[in-house]
Amino acid sequence: MDNSGLTNGSKHPKIAVLTSGGDAQGMNAVVRAVVRTAIHEGAVPYGVHEGWRGAVEGGDLIREMHWSDVSGILNLGGTTIGTARCAEFRERSGRRQAVKNLVQLGIDRIIAIGGDGTLTGADALRAEWPTLVDELLEAGEIDSETAATHHTAHLAGVVGSIDNDLVGSDMTVGADSALHRILEAIDAISSTAASHQRTFVMEVMGRNCGYLALMSAMAGGCDEVFIPEMPPDDGWQDALCQKVRAGRAAGRRDSIIVVAEGAKDRHGQAIHATDIRDVLADTLGEDVRVTALGHVQRGGTPSAYDRWMSTLLGYSAALDVLRADETHESHILATKHNRVTAIPMMEAVANTRAIASHLADGNYERAVASRGASYSSMINSFATLSSPVHLPQTPSPALGRAPRVAILHAGGLAPGMNTAARAAVRLGEDRGFTMLGVEGGFPGLIEGNIRTLTWADVDDWAGSGGAELGTRRTAPSIDQYYTLSKVLETNEIDAVLILGGFAGYEAAWNIVKERGRYPAFNIPFICVPASIDNNLPGSELSIGADTALNNITEVLDRIKQSASASRRCFVAETMGRRCGYLALMGGISSGAEQVYLSETGITLEQLSEEAKRMVSSFQGGRNLYLVVRNEEASPYYTTDLMTKVFAAEGDGIFDVRPAILGHMQQGGNPSPFDRTLALQLTAAAIDELARQFSTGKVKSSYVGMEEGETRIYPITHMDEQIDMDTRLPYDPWWAQLTEVLYTVADPGYAKHLTDFTLES
Repeated sequence: MDNSGLTNGSKHPKIAVLTSGGDAQGMNAVVRAVVRTAIHEGAVPYGVHEGWRGAVEGGDLIREMHWSDVSGILNLGGTTIGTARCAEFRERSGRRQAVKNLVQLGIDRIIAIGGDGTLTGADALRAEWPTLVDELLEAGEIDSETAATHHTAHLAGVVGSIDNDLVGSDMTVGADSALHRILEAIDAISSTAASHQRTFVMEVMGRNCGYLALMSAMAGGCDEVFIPEMPPDDGWQDALCQKVRAGRAAGRRDSIIVVAEGAKDRHGQAIHATDIRDVLADTLGEDVRVTALGHVQRGGTPSAYDRWMSTLLGYSAALDVLRADETHESHILATKHNRVTAIPMMEAVANTRAIASHLADGNYERAVASRGASYSSMINSFATLSSPVHLPQTPSPALGRAPRVAILHAGGLAPGMNTAARAAVRLGEDRGFTMLGVEGGFPGLIEGNIRTLTWADVDDWAGSGGAELGTRRTAPSIDQYYTLSKVLETNEIDAVLILGGFAGYEAAWNIVKERGRYPAFNIPFICVPASIDNNLPGSELSIGADTALNNITEVLDRIKQSASASRRCFVAETMGRRCGYLALMGGISSGAEQVYLSETGITLEQLSEEAKRMVSSFQGGRNLYLVVRNEEASPYYTTDLMTKVFAAEGDGIFDVRPAILGHMQQGGNPSPFDRTLALQLTAAAIDELARQFSTGKVKSSYVGMEEGETRIYPITHMDEQIDMDTRLPYDPWWAQLTEVLYTVADPGYAKHLTDFTLES
């Protein structure tokens, strides 16, 4: 084992991990990754049970952890090492006792998982550590060797909080899972609300942060949202009633209003769900029900994101403290654009707590700005998407009339297509466009299957799976271009918005080349990435990929339960064509032992080594073994062949079963992430069309999300970002995570571990 990164003069440093404060889904994934990464680095991991209280009380609450201690916890909510709030730790005397308990065990590296209170306590402990060690030495409670060896401490924090309130981080551990719980409730309530033409007011958690409320209202297609960062103006009661009344007039049968628990008006007066209920009932005579979701938002199994990203955070946190030197600053390991970034601990906590001061001072713009640019844009988008009253259609200067934009799907089905189409219709109407829906993809366009779409037509598309307009993989052939051009001219189509996968991109790429022969093609063709394969150029994630990943993770959880009862190996096959994103991330999220990707291929030697590892594992007492294979990992070593090879080598010690997950990966309602991603990408596409209609300059483009920003690329340069033959983007960001998977899955993995953390 390469221990070159270890400091403090010890080949086997001891590292403690604890969870404190409120629990959050995904904490177990962090703990699991910390323990197993530490073991790989030659360190000895300890679990501090019951949070900081365990550190203060010591004894059996601080226990060494082994590889097997964190087996089977990845899919569990809460925290298996317990959490508690500790008043004693807030006092110096309590922290002194904690230091004593830790250094007596040789521990001077700590990873704290929790909210701002937990991390504030962690930084106070780090700052006081040397003086507390000196006090303990002077009092004779520790010996001089212990004091000298552990005179300084290295701490790292990981924010575990469903509130998602850390400034400088895209997502905190647990926030995505909480959104899953909220959206499940909104989707369920929508049907009963529509049946009775009833209004529901839902209260969600979040303290002073409106993230959960805003994103769930956006993703759930709700009527209104109340958040702390954007208090409503005086007279909000009348404005709310007018909005609900307008929605009813536009054809809405259900009305759902989301209120954050910390919502207030401009005078600092709390706005409760019951206040909203009373306003609507008294003014409109509405039948209003209140639902407070409460702690169900913290419960349940973690989402796929809260597994793979939490695993990456735990891996990075362990390396952060194990490779720290004397000048090392305490960090919070946070997420930024699907990467891990290190933020100075107290700077992050101070910036986060400053938002409460901004709110108290009435500086709401600064509070919103502190949440990031996307937060502000989401607030604006929600106002447009939820309002049934739009500006009258206005002519484009270049066209002399209102632009007519056709929406179509192309390629395989991706959950979130309906969400994107709904957003396109409502955002387009708000810009004065006439929005047209094409049924059946490009074949439907050629046949003229086109209809006008209005605000009311797409009202219930926000969270529905499938594709209401239908999708086809077929692209127009050269001999169909003349017919296609006539359809565009006859229907006066001024732009085509393609929501789909590679088939749509390739079709647009080829159509643009024919503009010289067909003048009707001289209009914008804008592509928005929607594919579970996640293999499209210019975008780190495609609409639908997160939903497919959650579907895969859920099924693999059940497969593992089945396997554990009978000493069995499963070889599970995922979709993705040649792109290994779903296989790799599904493997990390489910705790698979091995993944096979088309990017790395499969060899007979690999299968032989894997079979030996399998036999050794089952002989050592293992009950289950999970192998995940991308559907096109190898044309020769198929899922069936691999199953037979492993079964033959097992020779009765264990049995092997194949599990081809199939089209269930494309099914189900879109995840919260896919819904919000669809809104962001579609908004960027509509903005691009508005610019082109305003200037009269025609460009065909594709939209993407890279490094947290929406970007527009010319379709003619698509081959610079993707291999047109393999349909694989160059240098995908996720490929490096294979190392993380093997670190937490294989105790025999012996390579030097790469630290992927970016400095903030």
